[in-house]
Amino acid sequence: MSDKKTVTVTSPGQFVLHHRTSLALLIFGLGLFAFLYLAGEVIEGETMRFDSWLLLALRVPGDTADPLGPAWVEEMFRDFTALGGVGMLSLLTLISVGYLWLMGQRRVALFLLFSILGGLLLSSMLKSGFDRPRPELVSHGSQVYTSSFPSGHTMLSAVVYLTGGALLAMVHAPHRVRLYLIGCSVLITLLVGVSRVYLGVHWPSDVLAGWAAGAAWAAACWLAAQWLQERGRNLVSD
Repeated sequence: MSDKKTVTVTSPGQFVLHHRTSLALLIFGLGLFAFLYLAGEVIEGETMRFDSWLLLALRVPGDTADPLGPAWVEEMFRDFTALGGVGMLSLLTLISVGYLWLMGQRRVALFLLFSILGGLLLSSMLKSGFDRPRPELVSHGSQVYTSSFPSGHTMLSAVVYLTGGALLAMVHAPHRVRLYLIGCSVLITLLVGVSRVYLGVHWPSDVLAGWAAGAAWAAACWLAAQWLQERGRNLVSD
């Protein structure tokens, strides 16, 4: 009497998918933990020393109204910060949704739209809930209208660029195209966050929290998209 062993073969596609899901779970967990940790530190006032030091370090010594570097550098950072503005992000979202719709990826287009609207709602709720004042330690290099924590530009940039980049990558088969889209999304998100501190309109901890919350939301959206795919509710059309 011989024992029979069952061997489970994992396809390359399933292997890659498993690791992508694990990475998304890791990003979600780390992002959520980082945001909650920063929120607690901000409430207790533990970040003020670091926040103040970095804001002043980016200013000409003795002149808090003058950021480091020539005028063209300051103008360049204003351009970077515009990439995270509501107008720019709204336009980019509509362009991306329209592109996906014309590509026949209507479910992905709708999922992207609702994911970004959900991120916008979450960002507004967090800012209203914490209601942290803007830094007055240095002059502002850009107009501000809302409270400070978390950075709305930074969080929404992470939501729009990371979520959009990940979903757009889903409809493009070539691996190099996917890496390029996600890499560009990460780069723009980082530049927007750095610009907010350089222009003196946010405490550094606001930006760190914005990155954390935005990355967690983007990871959650990717996990939701993957869950729908596995349940047979395919987002991506053949």
